[in-house]
Amino acid sequence: MIYPDHFERKIGFAEVRTLLKGRCMSTLGTEWVDNHVQFSSNFDEVSEALSQAKEFGDFMQAEEEVYEENFYDVRQSLMRIRPERTYLEELDLFDLKRSLQTVVSIVQFLRTTTAEEEAHAADDTVASAATTEGDTAADNLDERAAHAKYPALYRMTEGVGCFPQIIRRIDTVLNKYGKMKDTATPELLSIRHNIEVTTRSISHSLRSIITQAQADGYIDRDVSPTLRDGRLVIPVAPALKRKIKGIIHDESATGKTVFIEPAAVVDANNRIRELKAAERREIIRILQILSGEIRPHINAILGSMQFLAHIDYLRALAIFSEQFQAVVPQLQRGPRIDWVQARHPLLQQSLERHGKQMIPLDITLRERGRILLISGPNAGGKSVCLKTVGLLQYMLQCGMPVPARENSIVGIFDDIFIDIGDEQSLENDLSTYSSHLLNMKTMMRRCSSRSLLLIDEFGSGTEPQIGGAMAEAILQKFVERGACGIITTHYQNLKHFAETCTTVINGAMLYDRAKMQPLFVLQIGNPGSSFAVEIARNIGIPEEVIRYASDLVGKDYVMSDKYLQDIVRDKLYWENKRRNIHEREKKLEQTIARYENELSHLSTEKKEVLRTAREEAERLIQDSNAMIESTIRTIKESQAEKERTREARRELHSFREEMKTRDQQAADDAIARKMEQIRRRQERKKEKRPQQPAALGNLVQALSGGKTGNTAPAAPATPQKPQVGSYVRIKGQNTVGRIQSMQGKTARVLFGVMVTTVPLSRLETTTKPVEKTSISKVSTFISKETRDAVYEKKLRFRPEIDLRGMHGDEALTAVHYFIDDAILLEQHTVRILHGTGTGALRTMIRQYLSTVGGVKSYRDEHVQLGGAGITIVELA
Repeated sequence: MIYPDHFERKIGFAEVRTLLKGRCMSTLGTEWVDNHVQFSSNFDEVSEALSQAKEFGDFMQAEEEVYEENFYDVRQSLMRIRPERTYLEELDLFDLKRSLQTVVSIVQFLRTTTAEEEAHAADDTVASAATTEGDTAADNLDERAAHAKYPALYRMTEGVGCFPQIIRRIDTVLNKYGKMKDTATPELLSIRHNIEVTTRSISHSLRSIITQAQADGYIDRDVSPTLRDGRLVIPVAPALKRKIKGIIHDESATGKTVFIEPAAVVDANNRIRELKAAERREIIRILQILSGEIRPHINAILGSMQFLAHIDYLRALAIFSEQFQAVVPQLQRGPRIDWVQARHPLLQQSLERHGKQMIPLDITLRERGRILLISGPNAGGKSVCLKTVGLLQYMLQCGMPVPARENSIVGIFDDIFIDIGDEQSLENDLSTYSSHLLNMKTMMRRCSSRSLLLIDEFGSGTEPQIGGAMAEAILQKFVERGACGIITTHYQNLKHFAETCTTVINGAMLYDRAKMQPLFVLQIGNPGSSFAVEIARNIGIPEEVIRYASDLVGKDYVMSDKYLQDIVRDKLYWENKRRNIHEREKKLEQTIARYENELSHLSTEKKEVLRTAREEAERLIQDSNAMIESTIRTIKESQAEKERTREARRELHSFREEMKTRDQQAADDAIARKMEQIRRRQERKKEKRPQQPAALGNLVQALSGGKTGNTAPAAPATPQKPQVGSYVRIKGQNTVGRIQSMQGKTARVLFGVMVTTVPLSRLETTTKPVEKTSISKVSTFISKETRDAVYEKKLRFRPEIDLRGMHGDEALTAVHYFIDDAILLEQHTVRILHGTGTGALRTMIRQYLSTVGGVKSYRDEHVQLGGAGITIVELA
């Protein structure tokens, strides 16, 4: 591909890179954006990258619970442990474990989307290194991916190493907060147990020493041990420092306090130091062993980190696409541009920030219009159109969704050439026009039928007549090479050239002559006017200057420009007319289709009514025939005369014909009644509140034995006078309470658990509320965002609060929120550091803790760790 080095900056892709990197979770993703988001002219590569982006966007929306977004760059830490006896620190191990968990979750989910892969994932043995495969293996991969829910993402997992055994091994030594477990090794457990025992003995000794010293009057009653250089000491006045045997470690800044380590605990404190050093050595030994187990897999883990970087980039790209409504358009191999509702993302962001609306563009380049020549007024949107095409095409061939409609059809270009803006170079002694001609030289020499040219202000920068002629000659060369392109210009000769050339088509950025402002709408088919005279007149250029300029160019030129404006205006008018007519025809077709559907429904109902009526008539005739046959049988049995029998038969025949006629009439009447009912039903559907027919009321009255259906409501019961124990409610409200006591014209009413004094004039008596005996099962749902917030808060929560220096009310408020958070996060023990002082703050805090239901107990901290200056709170 050949294009200037400043291409990305000119079209704004450098800013798009910055936006993408700002949405990445780690340096893994930002480095992927810098190193792998590159222009490609390979159709298969671009198609695969777009499929990955689209599928991951769907994956994020549909499978948000699959994995936690832990993206940590541990590559430098892994590289540091390549030499023997080096080790990963606890935090590095914790980050490695969480990153590998993310890889395992994603890879196993994508690989288990087919039944065949579920069997492989069941034994928890996902491949730990990439392998080289031949053509057969690649075919098998494509075949397996075809059955996956996300085929492109499935192909991404090929050769990615997952290390569940390393995750499990790290879990055996680190807790859920990333700290070394006591049970990591028996030696560590023994060391920490000894530290705890020794600490208790020191605390017991110090408590005895302080009690004795307080009894002897050497130290104050509120004195508690403090920590200096990792050793527990007692604050003593300088005058009394000889009274307590021990080592002076420090003194206060004012010199009024010295800190003495009693001799009785010196050996124990030394023992604590030794045990702490042994603990650190054991932790390092554990980390060295664990790092040695990880060391053989470093290269494969680094490959997994590349997969994680790709996922981080796809996640950022999905967020970017959602923000700018970017989609994956229809892709074809040959060079083609058919953008529908295309938007420049940076311009869209800027306009939205200022509360303005973006006007999208429809841009088409096809076989019979491979080069689009756009003309129109300055500041009318020509350059924006050019940059929009350049940026969207570049984004697409970098494998990114673009802000346009999904029905856009776009091809792949081998090269994109650009010439936008002033390229004057003082260092190389090049003028604007010289730089422009150098770019044209490069384009003419290297462009092909698979190249896209983006040229702004074609031919400008020199004398118009020769500049226009040179531009026309260069354009002819582009046509001969079969290149595609979008070119903006003001030259009339180029507009005439486009009218005579089959592969170049005119386009115009529309301008509202009435409001004298651009419309930012691209219209393909006709050239545009520069509106030089109108813009000059609108700005306020003197009329004699405008008239003089018009005389210079000639009346024909001015009139031709005016005629061109009229043509554009008329075309826009008729386009709007055509669009309105098309919309009305569409609505008319919908209305006709609806009526035809209703007519078909009515015809079906009519046939059903006719069928029912005929069946009823047939049944009546059959009943009549039965009666007739019974009559004939009776006549025969009566042994009547033959003449009388014939006469009876004639009468019966007449009766039969009469019954048929009557049944047919009844059927016709039934059909007519049914059709009338259907018509009335259609009319009632149009009414908002259909009224009950009067006949229905008569029918209800008849069925109820003469009682009307709308009986008068029962007379309301006479309101009772409120008294103690009555159930009442405030007038105009629904909450029911019970009167507990009355005094004069007021009453104390219990509403739920709250007692309120209410004037009797505002109360009205009511019945006792019905108690619901059924126990409803309440189901709760906690969103992922809430759970993530609680989890994040739990990770950041410190089970200790420092209140020293706070006032009483401020401290109580802080303790209130601290205890609430601790209960919410299911902490069992927390520490409140309030200091000793006069003891007022400690007393106030403990009085408050006595009122909190979630507090099981509280006590002083171990004397070695703070004593009475710290309150240990046990939570239920």
